[in-house]
Amino acid sequence: MAPPPPQQPKNRSRGPAATGGNGRPPRRMASRDAAERAAFFARREAAAVLRRVLRGDAARRSAGSIKSLVYSPTVRNKRATFALVCQTLKYLPILKEVLGSSGVLNSKWKKQEELVIVTAYDILFGQGIAVSGSAEELIMLHKDNLRRALERICAKRKVSSVEDLLGKETAVKPKPRFLRVNTLKTTTESVVEELSKIHMVNNDDMVPDMLVLPPGTDLHSHPLVTNGKVFLQGKASCMVAVALCPKPGWKVIDACAAPGNKTVHLAALMKGEGSIIACELNKERAKTLQHTVRRSGANNIQTVNGDFLDIDSNDPSYAEVRAILLDPSCSGSGISTERLDHLLPSHSRDDQDDASTSSRVMKLSAFQKKALSHALSFPSVERVVYSTCSIHQAENEDVVNAVLPLATSLGFELAPPFPAWRRRGLPIFEGSEHLLRTDPEDGLEGFFIALFVRKAAGGDVEPPNEDAVELGREEPNEGVAVEARRKQARRRRGGVWAFSSLRLSRMILCPDGGFW
Repeated sequence: MAPPPPQQPKNRSRGPAATGGNGRPPRRMASRDAAERAAFFARREAAAVLRRVLRGDAARRSAGSIKSLVYSPTVRNKRATFALVCQTLKYLPILKEVLGSSGVLNSKWKKQEELVIVTAYDILFGQGIAVSGSAEELIMLHKDNLRRALERICAKRKVSSVEDLLGKETAVKPKPRFLRVNTLKTTTESVVEELSKIHMVNNDDMVPDMLVLPPGTDLHSHPLVTNGKVFLQGKASCMVAVALCPKPGWKVIDACAAPGNKTVHLAALMKGEGSIIACELNKERAKTLQHTVRRSGANNIQTVNGDFLDIDSNDPSYAEVRAILLDPSCSGSGISTERLDHLLPSHSRDDQDDASTSSRVMKLSAFQKKALSHALSFPSVERVVYSTCSIHQAENEDVVNAVLPLATSLGFELAPPFPAWRRRGLPIFEGSEHLLRTDPEDGLEGFFIALFVRKAAGGDVEPPNEDAVELGREEPNEGVAVEARRKQARRRRGGVWAFSSLRLSRMILCPDGGFW
């Protein structure tokens, strides 16, 4: 529970109460009080975010990026909170050493460690504004001891200033600000007209309803964003739903849906028709997913706080699932700069090892293979997109290559999403040219997309729709294969294909009886 607003300390002497001619405090005093109150609340919001960031980093199960946590609906002063969290993380090793050596973080304060750390940063290195609050009083009481501890650390390491103790800054190349127009609520033309009054706006040449604005454009508090008419979403992320290309009226599963940007993009592509089952195992992330769905205005999305792997693909209620988007948990190595992962304590540990072959990435890869095998096992599914925001081969090409025998046995082939896109998969197996990668060199995040399309009854991949080709994606011919698809599904359920999805997954995951 947040503490009450700070009151003016009774023992703080400011001299005689000054008033203006109308009996009110002078404007400068009122302004100072407002700044103190803002700092008080920003520290507590920053401490709450920092707690989630550090706990997720320690457990390697992030509840979200720093940005996504700060820009959640529960944080009011987003700009001040974001700056405080980032700067506190930057100084975190120094702050912990100073607080530890001075004995400030005793057992009494251990439960509020993050608040003490944030307050220590802000008073020692930041604004220096302190009002009555338990953490503020603690730091002010020990302020001189903390400064002496800093001087001892600098002397011990033979540096002249605290800044010399900090690691090198990670250079971030500015990228354009991409945003996706939510066509469930508005039109691209009206958004362009509105934003053109204050920004230079261009239409993206590949992703429909995507606009491009100059780097550094901040629209988080713009009404178009807050009311869900526009989503601040990267181009590479938007390419995922477009690659799946679900038709209006289809039944679709988003297997690992939170935070929900791709889910509501699917709803827009489907014009709000049909149905989407959006699964999310994590309870807190499921709440974020539900908020995103409400903001989008989509009414054809059913959110499920549960595990996609627990769904029985042969359950009759899923017999008409036509498309599945699988964007599972991954290392996030393709968006680590945007996520500000270089500020996290784990970043320095990862630098000591080859992150691409770390035990964490290998565990993620095993899970990804299992999830993709399960997605391919749904009897009537025609299109499956597997995507990650990772640059590691172990999470991308290796996963697809491992599952290809299962995919082939179920009648799937790899199809090229966005055929005109030049950057394709790493050439480690035949067919990898159908895979798609994006890279920071392209001015985008590092994403990976694989599109599996089930072959028609005649043995060929269903031909693309002409409109879809213009958008750089392939779309199935609706009328030709419907009856053949249903017959195929009935044959599979009737036992013509003897392997269950579990047994087939084991064939892929454990080809020689051991663990992959």
